[in-house]
Amino acid sequence: MEFALYLLAAVLIVGGLAGTILPTLPGIPMIFGGIWLVAALDGYRHLGLWWLLAIGALGTLGVIVDLVAGTLGAKRVGASKLALWGAGFGTLVGMFFGVAGLLLGPFAGALAGELASGTSVLRSAHVGVATWLGLLFGALVKLVISFMMIGLFALGMLAG
Repeated sequence: MEFALYLLAAVLIVGGLAGTILPTLPGIPMIFGGIWLVAALDGYRHLGLWWLLAIGALGTLGVIVDLVAGTLGAKRVGASKLALWGAGFGTLVGMFFGVAGLLLGPFAGALAGELASGTSVLRSAHVGVATWLGLLFGALVKLVISFMMIGLFALGMLAG
């Protein structure tokens, strides 16, 4: 039974890494769940409270970056408040429509918000593209944070 649980932890961690790239999987929570499962199976001998808090803090940062990346991309190019709200709303709604929704929702929301604020179609498209680039940058940051979490996990296992 213990072997099966370690195998489950490994599947969670590897699947979580895939989830940092594929928006259909909750990557960072899966990685943290796998790490916590290993810590629990080990009786918290190698990964105690402080290790788990540090890894959890990194994971929280990664989730926050994931949620606000598109909005920050729009803000960087001077988008209107309506475009920023649109990007956030598009991200929220897009979550319910799979990969296509997660890729197109923030773009469409920012585009619609910028159009609603009275700017040109070209400027609105520019804001939409900046939102999408923010999402790509956010995915990269999320991937780096995921590897940092796994690195801390490995360090904790070796040090403890």
